Amino acid sequence: MIKSIMGIVFDCPNANNLADFYKKLTGWQKEISSNEWASLRTEQGILLVFQTVENYMPPTWPSENGKQQQMVHIDFKVDNLKEAEELALANGAKKSDVQFFENSTVMFDPAGHPFCLVLE
Repeated sequence: MIKSIMGIVFDCPNANNLADFYKKLTGWQKEISSNEWASLRTEQGILLVFQTVENYMPPTWPSENGKQQQMVHIDFKVDNLKEAEELALANGAKKSDVQFFENSTVMFDPAGHPFCLVLE
């Protein structure tokens, strides 16, 4: 039987580099640090794991037929949307040209994975 989520794994071109981005964004500590595998542990105990994949291709967002689709994305709860956006941008994220809601912002990490910053 499934008891809980142990971790969520992201494919990327360099595991350690992407883990460093999310460490700066969240403040969570690294538990594994190598160019093949790296991980951070959330305050809830879930591991965000990053694995280096040869010939990695980032997802296309918004989705387009015939192109790599996003498989999953994280919504981060934030107190101040503007400050969260600035922190993400300062650490290498990009803001999507396409936005859908006033209380959230779609961003892309350095490997091209979409993630959302969402006001409580």
